[in-house]
Amino acid sequence: MPKLTIDGIEVDAEPGMTILQAADLVGIEIPRFCYHERLSIAGNCRMCLVEVKPGPPKPAASCAMPVAEGMQVWTQSDLAVKARKGVMEFLLINHPLDCPICDQGGECDLQDQAMAFGGDRSRFLEHKRAVTEKYLGPLVKTAMTRCIHCTRCVRFITEIAGIPELGMVGRGEHAEITSYVEKALSSELSGNIVDLCPVGALTSAPYAFHARPWELRKVESVDVFDAVGSNIRIDVRGNAVMRVLPRLNEDINEEWLADKSRHAIDGLRYQRLDQPYVREDGTLRPASWEEALRAVAGRLLAADADKVAALAGDMVDAEAMMVLKDLMGVIGSPHMDCRQDGAALDPEDRGSYLFNPTIAGIESADALLIVGSDPRWEAPILNARIRKRHLMGGFPIAVIGPRTDLTYPVEDLGNDPDVLDDMARGRHPFWRVLDDAERPMILVGMGALTRPDGANILASARHLADRVGAFKDDWNGLAILHTAAARVGGLELGFVPGPRGRDTAEIVAGAGRGEIDVVYLLGADEIDTAALGEAFVIYQGHHGDAGANRADAILPGAAYTEKNATYVNTEGRMQRTWLAVHPPGEAREDWKILRALSSAMGKPLSLNTLEDVRARLAEVSPTFAAGNEGGIVAAPPVRGALGGSGGRLERTPFTTPIGNYYRTDPISRASRTMAECTDVYINATGDGDSKRTGTDG
Repeated sequence: MPKLTIDGIEVDAEPGMTILQAADLVGIEIPRFCYHERLSIAGNCRMCLVEVKPGPPKPAASCAMPVAEGMQVWTQSDLAVKARKGVMEFLLINHPLDCPICDQGGECDLQDQAMAFGGDRSRFLEHKRAVTEKYLGPLVKTAMTRCIHCTRCVRFITEIAGIPELGMVGRGEHAEITSYVEKALSSELSGNIVDLCPVGALTSAPYAFHARPWELRKVESVDVFDAVGSNIRIDVRGNAVMRVLPRLNEDINEEWLADKSRHAIDGLRYQRLDQPYVREDGTLRPASWEEALRAVAGRLLAADADKVAALAGDMVDAEAMMVLKDLMGVIGSPHMDCRQDGAALDPEDRGSYLFNPTIAGIESADALLIVGSDPRWEAPILNARIRKRHLMGGFPIAVIGPRTDLTYPVEDLGNDPDVLDDMARGRHPFWRVLDDAERPMILVGMGALTRPDGANILASARHLADRVGAFKDDWNGLAILHTAAARVGGLELGFVPGPRGRDTAEIVAGAGRGEIDVVYLLGADEIDTAALGEAFVIYQGHHGDAGANRADAILPGAAYTEKNATYVNTEGRMQRTWLAVHPPGEAREDWKILRALSSAMGKPLSLNTLEDVRARLAEVSPTFAAGNEGGIVAAPPVRGALGGSGGRLERTPFTTPIGNYYRTDPISRASRTMAECTDVYINATGDGDSKRTGTDG
């Protein structure tokens, strides 16, 4: 290991480290603009100049100079300080005096470093140059006159997002960052370039001129727009969510965040349910909580236990599902389900419904087969991790499913489920690739498991994983990719049909035939509500979406930003949200509504506090045990012998479960920003349509 001295401190550095990285190890701050630890080294800004001996006679860029044995580095010498002041002077030559009206104000690296490392005067008297603004889509606002050409945005879009649509054109004073052909960035991760921009050249378009950072209260939370469970920070002013930013978590989202998770939050302000409603003479009218609970309790008590059913939606927290499950137990009904899409998942076998390799474990895999999934739209952050593993090399990827642009090269095996069956029987060339891999991975998506033959497809995938050695003591290569934040939590709690109970499809069909009298929809909006027939429908949720439109009684609940709640992500990691703002109007937290309903029925549950509910969660599943927040309870080995592949597979091609990435849930469907993205990316004509919708072609 090379040993060097930085400002008199001896540092043992890893071979290949740069001086800047070595300085970070011992807490010595070297200013930088273009350098970012997750991007390739560019060496553009020259702000990280240091004095090196032995070395070049002039200051060296520490971000690009590798360490060497015996090297001596000075970061605060007269030469280094003077060089940095000169660089800062050049960077500010053309930078406009926009700080009072710039959205980056207060969070600007250029402001901070100009104060700390710059000079106190400028010698530049000529006119500043101006650069025309660029159109990058509805999410990113540009002010390119402020750009200092660090190229962080270019490197992110090219390397991490896999969409090489940004670059630098021109030379010298005429150089500009632009999108070659003026069009919206076709990346579901484009919002991250705003976080990366060290100046105010790229800012958030929906957030523009809305707030200053020092006005905001910051609350740590978890994203629920997909099943990845990205860690986020919610910035609040008063009782309004102003913006959502990513929070560092190396095991899940690193420091990135998908565009929908970042920008759909304006949907929290529209179409909210803020008071109870009861339907009278075919019309919903406002009601008091006492009146609404009495009406709902009366219908539940009047119905036969076997004619009451409950469905949980895709954004429901574990606490609410736990209390509703206990309430259904008090009623005596076995009809409940958390799988709105009808996914064929066995709640008794944890290994069959988790992303067992873990998200971070993708980097350890050495071959990947994707079955019936489009991870780019189902889980953009997870897809970025797959691309990261691809860039490391030695990672063959094949896809059985619709042809889509996943941002990395794949071997297209067609869209015939029989290919999976052939592979499970060892009769396909890619089977040999998986068999030769040390840590093969088979990713199965909801596009495969929500089909009528979903159980057979899962059995074939498990059999294939077993044959190629994906089940080992230190590796489980079967990866189930969920699309709903609530799904794994519901399966962990057993919010599924009990003995002789009906699943989602049977509940909907039974209601249509008059066999189910009362249907309780807990945030369930993704079913065919028109097929519920004459059943009395109770909707508990936070938006006036499909479920509320069909409901006979509405109980207003809280969104994920408005409650202390527990979620379990696709890999089985238990995480919690924290109350950032209060629910609007008379809306209440979901578990409290259900507890109050049990009292109105005369059958009160013994769950009086949030601590009681969480203790009950831990009773049902060790995933929710105290102290396990952020951790994963490993799934047991695959249950039973897998002697053969699954049953007969239908010849129907796989389809992706995501039709429009920007409008998949009640919050994003109420979002004006997501509506604008839909117009730009989905409804507009062009080659991007098939990529966005995941259709063949």
